[in-house]
Amino acid sequence: MFTKFFDWYEKRHDYAREWIAKNNGEVMGCFCSYVPEELVYAAGHLPHRMLGSHEPQDVTEPFIFGMFCPFCRDVLAQGLKGRYDYMKGITIAQSCLHLRQTFTSWRNHVAHDFSHYIYMPNKVQTDHARPYYNAELIKYKEALEKWTGKEITEESLKDACDLYNENRQLMHEVYDLRKGPDPKVTGLEAMVMVASSFMVDKKDHNAELKRILPELKSRNLNRDTGARLMIVGSEDDDTKFIKMVESVGATVVVDDHCTGSRYFWNSTEFTGNLMQDIANRYIDRVPCPTKDWEERSRFPHILKLAHDFNVEGVIMIQQKFCDPHECDMVPLKEFLAANDLPTLFLEFDVTVPIGQFRIRVEAFLEMLGVEELF
Repeated sequence: MFTKFFDWYEKRHDYAREWIAKNNGEVMGCFCSYVPEELVYAAGHLPHRMLGSHEPQDVTEPFIFGMFCPFCRDVLAQGLKGRYDYMKGITIAQSCLHLRQTFTSWRNHVAHDFSHYIYMPNKVQTDHARPYYNAELIKYKEALEKWTGKEITEESLKDACDLYNENRQLMHEVYDLRKGPDPKVTGLEAMVMVASSFMVDKKDHNAELKRILPELKSRNLNRDTGARLMIVGSEDDDTKFIKMVESVGATVVVDDHCTGSRYFWNSTEFTGNLMQDIANRYIDRVPCPTKDWEERSRFPHILKLAHDFNVEGVIMIQQKFCDPHECDMVPLKEFLAANDLPTLFLEFDVTVPIGQFRIRVEAFLEMLGVEELF
């Protein structure tokens, strides 16, 4: 049922090239889920968030520190290897230092026609953040218009916002089907559904979601749900890892990371000032640790997800050397423990030691009391 999403995810470069030929537009590489994709789409281009290949590489060391997170190094490697040779533009909205360096190295060493750095405030918990970010998005809009030679009209921008809001709502509906005692969707399927949405025209993605949703509601997976788990932490689109977790007596029923629910959880709310509305959407979205201060607003959100989806245990994942999440892990673990949620911490690299992680996941599930499922 999710075959199309897997196909898009695995053949992302083929899809991008076909989209360029069909739509007479360009592909805009997005280095972070904070990039305001609606502006890119309204300009006639396809936003495409770059992800890694989960393959060992040895090409990034001259351009980025080896102690930077493996996700950032993996993304840069894809550019240096020419796998994004069709991509003419790149954009980043400020998030973490490591990803910023990946953007800078890409800008300096990988061919492109357009690049833009959006100065998004890390301190979003202030009244100054909204007008400031609105001003930054206006600059970005003007830069896009100069590059394309076309005006981004209010109508095209509103259409893009409506399209993206529809996509968020549809993915919410799919996630809701994981709340019951017999989830209609596996964690692997949900992961690929969201990850493919980074690279696919939302018109195509929405059409496929609308096609499968009626069937999903009456679907029976014919598998034991086992322990209901939540994934929390750094970027994660490691399909082999999720497949392994769900093969040993568990189901991932929800997540909180930037390649999962955090990407689409809130929508643009319209007040009459469209650029400010878009800025507000990104300021108000579920924050990553770089923007979750001084108050940690993300922790109560994670707890609510855990309650809403009847989570029994949390796997906390951290990309190696990911400083923002590393600072969050200890207080988050204490917060979850105080709310009777057991946790398992795993540190990710470009490739994941599936065998070792399997043993640790099985031990965690045994602690949760589901050893009889093995």
